Amino acid sequence: MITLGTLALWLALVASVYAVAASVYGVLRGRADFVASGERGAWTAMASVVVATGVMVHALVTSDFSIRYVAGYSSTTLPLRYRISALWGGMEGSLLFWAFVLVLLSSLVLWQNRNRNRALMPWVTATLMTITTFFVLMLVFLTPPFATLPFAPTEGTDLNPLLQNYWMSIHPPALYLGYVSWAVPFAFAMAALASGRLDDLWIRTTRRWVLAAWFFLSMGNLLGARWAYEVLGWGGYWAWDPVENAAFMPWLTGTAYLHSVMIQERKDMLKVWNMVLIIMTFLLTIFGTFLTRSGVISSVHSFTESGLGPWFMGFLILCMAVSVSLLLYRLDRLRPRHELDSLISRESSFLFNNLVLVGIAFATLWGTIFPVLSEWVRGVKITVGPPFFNAVNAPLAITLLFLMGVGPVIAWRRASLANLKRNFLGPGLAGLGAGLVALLAGLHSLSAVLVVSMAVFVLFTMTAEFYHGTAARSRISGGAWPSALLDLVTRNQRRYGGYIVHLGVVLMFLGVTMSSVYRVEEIHTVDRGQEFQIGDYTLKYSNMETSSDDHMDRLIATLQVSRGGEVIDELKPEKRFYRKPEQPATEVAFRSTLKEDLYVILGNLGDNETATFQAYVNPLVAWLWTGGIVLALGTLVCVLPLSTRREQEVPVRTARGRSA
Repeated sequence: MITLGTLALWLALVASVYAVAASVYGVLRGRADFVASGERGAWTAMASVVVATGVMVHALVTSDFSIRYVAGYSSTTLPLRYRISALWGGMEGSLLFWAFVLVLLSSLVLWQNRNRNRALMPWVTATLMTITTFFVLMLVFLTPPFATLPFAPTEGTDLNPLLQNYWMSIHPPALYLGYVSWAVPFAFAMAALASGRLDDLWIRTTRRWVLAAWFFLSMGNLLGARWAYEVLGWGGYWAWDPVENAAFMPWLTGTAYLHSVMIQERKDMLKVWNMVLIIMTFLLTIFGTFLTRSGVISSVHSFTESGLGPWFMGFLILCMAVSVSLLLYRLDRLRPRHELDSLISRESSFLFNNLVLVGIAFATLWGTIFPVLSEWVRGVKITVGPPFFNAVNAPLAITLLFLMGVGPVIAWRRASLANLKRNFLGPGLAGLGAGLVALLAGLHSLSAVLVVSMAVFVLFTMTAEFYHGTAARSRISGGAWPSALLDLVTRNQRRYGGYIVHLGVVLMFLGVTMSSVYRVEEIHTVDRGQEFQIGDYTLKYSNMETSSDDHMDRLIATLQVSRGGEVIDELKPEKRFYRKPEQPATEVAFRSTLKEDLYVILGNLGDNETATFQAYVNPLVAWLWTGGIVLALGTLVCVLPLSTRREQEVPVRTARGRSA
């Protein structure tokens, strides 16, 4: 089996190199047979990587400790789900999984376009297989996943305890799908530049791919935040860690592209900008992979230091050089047909939206790489922490929230005073009223008050859109409001699915702001039977029990939670002591409601069952996760084929003069 895995990777390398060469030769020479042969080479690469991945999964499941990777990241006592997730728990396995996702997506692209987009497909194949070649090249020569040990140990070292969690079983696959999926629109963009097909064909072809990439990257970030919240035991979910930032930056530029591409489709503007955003987003996915695997930064999310950094940096520079050269070569043909008519228009609001998103991405990039640059230049590493990111990005984020309410409803080309009054007077007054109520309710933070005000403003603009659209649809069809609403959404999926996504983002804004600004944290050391207070809660330390199995020992504290003299819950935070490796870990316990989370960590243990507890009250943190669910729902509305009719076929004029 080990030999089969190694041979499969070698075959994948040869096949991917051949696919690149045959595709480029075929398109330059007009040889359709070579183009077809290049695609068959891509299919061969896919099959080979799938075989290699299957061999590794089999080795992990069956505990084949003759393979160094299996011995280092698995054990016989490790539960099956974590043995499988060990595939992405280490350097070699994660690169193999990356290549596995890439070839699967590449094959799906080839199958979807087997009878269409034939002018673009040779370049698409060449681009995707070039990326595949790079990853397989590292698997063959630099980080061979099937390297063997001189002798097979009877037991493995085991997976890092921090990774033995449900969320880590699904967070990396979601994140990798988000990262890798951006290679598809990037490949079509490069194909458009290389072939000279610079109309919106490549945009329409990759529309669902972009939404899928954005969706998986969004879910990957959110699931990672949930993992940090439950496992790392510090009461939070986002610490502006370099690897967190690396996954956040392409999400920002990808979000900017999703908005700006609508301007190109409708107004034939921002062609150069959209190309730049696609290139930036793909390069940032490679940069994030470089950060995780290069060893240049220290992070709980990163792999150990390796020699891959220069290789990733070289590949990043190569991709940048080729893509920018192609862009400059075609620059004259990407000139827009129309110019911006007014700063007070939907086009300008989308442009400002883009500038804010890219500004946040740049600030995050600068804060991430500055410690490394300072060490290289001055020999002293200057740490950039959350205060910097919060101070710079918070005002930009609030501006972004405001633009979310403006962009969807302001008029195209040039907004008149009547249009502004009709669309924004009511929501604006509602937002101001909400801010005033927040002040009177005791919110002392300016950022919190502004977020509440902007959130209500956005909610009112979106509610008005749904209301007037449904009313118009109901008048036309004569149906009831629920059926009219369903008909409205299914006939205008991108528009109203986008509104649902915005609703999810608003909920996430509120959750992040309130849980960050008004979080309460206390540490209490108590004897068994004693109580301590945090916020409105009284917690009584009632019991300490032990549990043991072949995998770990556990200390489990029992806390009775009371409020107003009434017992409302029981929390059981844990201390875990893993046997392989010998490493302690915490298992937090929390009670979650829409109002707030009560979050408790079992800390140090003293004599006579004295225990230290670190407790938090996190307001509205559940809104973050709820917003993520709403965001996912909105994305599915945009992507799934809910109606056989296209949006453009069903314009309905609302009372406000817009189509619904």
